[in-house]
Amino acid sequence: MKKSTKNLIAIVLGVAIIGLAYLLASSMMKPIKFDNEYTKRRDACAEKLKAIRTLEEAYKLTYGKYCASFDTLCDRLLHEDSMKVVSKVINYELIPADVDINEMTELEAVKKGYITRKEVFINPVTKLRDDKKLMVTAADGSVHPMTDQEILNLRYVPYPKDRQYDFTLQAGQIDKGGYLVPVFECKVELTDLLSDLDHQLVVNKLAELDEMHRYPGWKVGDMTQAITDGNFE
Repeated sequence: MKKSTKNLIAIVLGVAIIGLAYLLASSMMKPIKFDNEYTKRRDACAEKLKAIRTLEEAYKLTYGKYCASFDTLCDRLLHEDSMKVVSKVINYELIPADVDINEMTELEAVKKGYITRKEVFINPVTKLRDDKKLMVTAADGSVHPMTDQEILNLRYVPYPKDRQYDFTLQAGQIDKGGYLVPVFECKVELTDLLSDLDHQLVVNKLAELDEMHRYPGWKVGDMTQAITDGNFE
């Protein structure tokens, strides 16, 4: 065999070996990349679902029930002064110089007129922002109170980027020991959240969750139990 032919065969074999090594490495990395993307999307959904839960809890505190509509939930909480809170005013001018109200209970101070309680109605979202209960993490890692638009956008599942899905939101009541208890549930299924990823890897993940009898997606609340936990927590 000519030397040039041997060299050509060696080059072809070398290229083939490199190609096979690349394919092998790629096949090994694919599940790892999928798991990383799965975790990233879980965390993005968790942040939104926690915020939706915060809004639902504020809605229940204000209106006595949970809400099954994103439109109603956001519109009422953003635009109505409907949350009742008790404000406390200390009437310093009525407190004798020899009296220290810190040495008595608040109820005693109220009876003596040193403290006045007053019920007022405020905007629920304003209250949540003031209490730092409605915060969001920006792309640069900074944290700030949610804007109105960010609240309105909570309904949208963060992935995939090329198609828009809404979280599924439900609310109602269940009988618990003869009492009707409000419940809600907000969720997204993995078939939507991961719809742009490798189909077989998604199927494998769904089969894994099915074996563990776990919901194939992310959610907060439950329509069959009086809980507001998230399955990502």
